[in-house]
Amino acid sequence: MTYARAGVDIGKKSKAIESLVNKLNYKRDGRFRMLDIKGQFAGLVDFGDLALTLCTDGVGTKLLVAEAMGRWDTVGIDCIAMNVNDTICVGAEPVAFVDYIAIDRPDDKIAEQIGMGLGKGAEMANVDIVGGEVAVLPEIVKGVDLSGTCLGVVRKEDIVDGSEIEIGDSIVGLPSSGVHSNGLTLARKILERNEISYDETLRNLGKNVGDELLTPTRIYVRDVLRVLKSHKVTGMVNVTGGGLRNFVRLKKGVLFEISDPLPPQPIFDILADLGDVDPKEMYQTFNMGMGFAIVCREAAADDVVRILGGGARIVGSVIRGDGAGSKTIGVRYGSY
Repeated sequence: MTYARAGVDIGKKSKAIESLVNKLNYKRDGRFRMLDIKGQFAGLVDFGDLALTLCTDGVGTKLLVAEAMGRWDTVGIDCIAMNVNDTICVGAEPVAFVDYIAIDRPDDKIAEQIGMGLGKGAEMANVDIVGGEVAVLPEIVKGVDLSGTCLGVVRKEDIVDGSEIEIGDSIVGLPSSGVHSNGLTLARKILERNEISYDETLRNLGKNVGDELLTPTRIYVRDVLRVLKSHKVTGMVNVTGGGLRNFVRLKKGVLFEISDPLPPQPIFDILADLGDVDPKEMYQTFNMGMGFAIVCREAAADDVVRILGGGARIVGSVIRGDGAGSKTIGVRYGSY
């Protein structure tokens, strides 16, 4: 099994994005213009001494698991997490959030549960939910779609854009909470092909498959902001869709070598075995146990790990070469 065969072709997606972006040529006149910083997880807008950041993302097909399980109380956390974890990648603090719910028919019970998750996620990330939209679209949507947009703020001199990454920098990995909210199309197809229902409990999980897949995406905001207050950080990666390939976004002409990867949770081994998915496909589709990464000077790495706690550790370093990968696992990725 591959992500493409499951229905999500990363290569075709990249080409579609390129076709879209190539038509976005207008540049605003006057103040508060976009900062021309390429390849980042959030867009930046010049706001005097500050930069405002904007990013948007959704929960994806994890919502189909929520529908099958009849549980909607965690997907709001995922919605917040997918956005705030992108926001902090440029050194910005998330401050405000708006959500968008598209639904085929109004359902107050589903809305209430989604609201519970959004509220919890906002508390975890320390953001205000300042507005949102519920669109009833029976001719377009079958079920529920949930997405959001996050506003962040950072002093311009504190922007983290990857340009200061050097050979010898250390890579600190932060554990994920599981599958998070990426690669669910492949995960679901593997389970379907093996006729495994969400209420089944598989080896080493300790919970049924549905509950495992619904485990909320970890929110890294408070941990990362503590590090940024005390150490020079040269790059940050939200290891979401694209897995280790996301490192390539930070800087060209260096190789991000993950020599001591964090251990994947049992769910990843189960999916790889059931779907006969090779390591390269797994590590470019799932987070594989590392949900976020911080690049910093080697001399600061041990203290960064101490500040983070919670299973964080040095997982690799920046070396000569180009791309990202791991000799330990036997995977290598080039251009994003």
